Amino acid sequence: MAATDIARQVGEGCRTVPLAGHVGFDSLPDQLVNKSVSQGFSFNILCVGETGLGKSTLMDTLFNTKFEGEPATHTQPGVQLRSNTYDLQESNVGLKLTIVSTVGFGDQINKEDSYKPIVEFIDAQFEAYLQEELKIRRVLHAYHDSRIHACLYFIAPTGHSLKSLDLVTMKKLDSKVNIIPIIAKSDAISKSELTKFKIKITSELVSNGVQIYQFPTDDESVAEINGTMNAHLPFAVIGSTEELKIGNKMMKARQYPWGTVQVENEAHCDFVKLREMLIRVNMEDLREQTHSRHYELYRRCKLEEMGFKDTDPDSKPFSLQETYEAKRNEFLGELQKKEEEMRQMFVQRVKEKEAELKEAEKELHEKFDRLKKLHQDEKKKLEDKKKCLDDEVNAFKQRKTAAELLQSQGSQAGGSQTLKRDKEKKNNPWLCTE
Repeated sequence: MAATDIARQVGEGCRTVPLAGHVGFDSLPDQLVNKSVSQGFSFNILCVGETGLGKSTLMDTLFNTKFEGEPATHTQPGVQLRSNTYDLQESNVGLKLTIVSTVGFGDQINKEDSYKPIVEFIDAQFEAYLQEELKIRRVLHAYHDSRIHACLYFIAPTGHSLKSLDLVTMKKLDSKVNIIPIIAKSDAISKSELTKFKIKITSELVSNGVQIYQFPTDDESVAEINGTMNAHLPFAVIGSTEELKIGNKMMKARQYPWGTVQVENEAHCDFVKLREMLIRVNMEDLREQTHSRHYELYRRCKLEEMGFKDTDPDSKPFSLQETYEAKRNEFLGELQKKEEEMRQMFVQRVKEKEAELKEAEKELHEKFDRLKKLHQDEKKKLEDKKKCLDDEVNAFKQRKTAAELLQSQGSQAGGSQTLKRDKEKKNNPWLCTE
């Protein structure tokens, strides 16, 4: 019997029975709280918006501290994501807060691909968690979860409509992260313009099918306040770390020539609403939605790409073992097919190489024969020339010998005539007188 069938039968036989006395498992919530507090919590915020909209200032205001960070410039060649993690402590609760900001977003002339680095960053965090989850030895309790739990999308206070960059980016992100749109520096436009701007933004988001995060209303304890706050989206916020004395109290505010804007005054902006919804009421729901909705969607798509399914073509449950075996057999078949293709390709290349070598050998033999014949012809020519030279040398020697012989004979003849004349003179003295 398959394990899935056994599990189904176990679940079908559940009955409710009364207890005769106190057992103690009603302390489980307290145990869970104590364990969670001892382990601490993590929360990751992604701030998306153009440079100069006050993203860093709002984070400082939200968490009532001063986060260290370098100011961004408008000269970035592309969009870069800068991540910083901080350990915060409030009462006995620890929070590992990660703030990710988009440096250079919207500063380029060509903004067509500005959303891609953001999507890739979010997917990279999902992939890192999935790889940790698929390990044989998992340590998820000690793993630093870097998945983005909330995306604060900063909208420029133009008072007209959303930019195409904002619509495209939010549409690409709505299936990957919980988007909370906020109008940054909302004190730049009047209240009437702000009301119309909110209505315009909501209308454009609905008409373009952008799914923003809705505060949950299924929990009765927060259903009323969350339902009211959903109607106030997008929040119009102001950030300031400067404290001014207003009346008898020091309050965070911004001083202008025409007056003072109080950050925590709900008549001036929605900062308090944002803080209530983001941190004090729905932080755990944001974490849960990230895991149960966005991460599960990413995980399902990745596992389906790898060939894992819940059911077979007959809609019957598929066990992991069966899926693994089917995928393994498919992989082995593909591997064997590729191995055969590579073997045939290798044999073909060997044959081609042998043909090339034989052709080269044939050419070398032909070249050798040509060179050998040429060498023989040259040798024959040299031998003929040598023979001619030897004949000429012999002829020259013969002529030389003949000339020397003639010269010798001539010298002997001349000496005989001189002796003859001397003898005649001696015999005839009158020849001397003459």
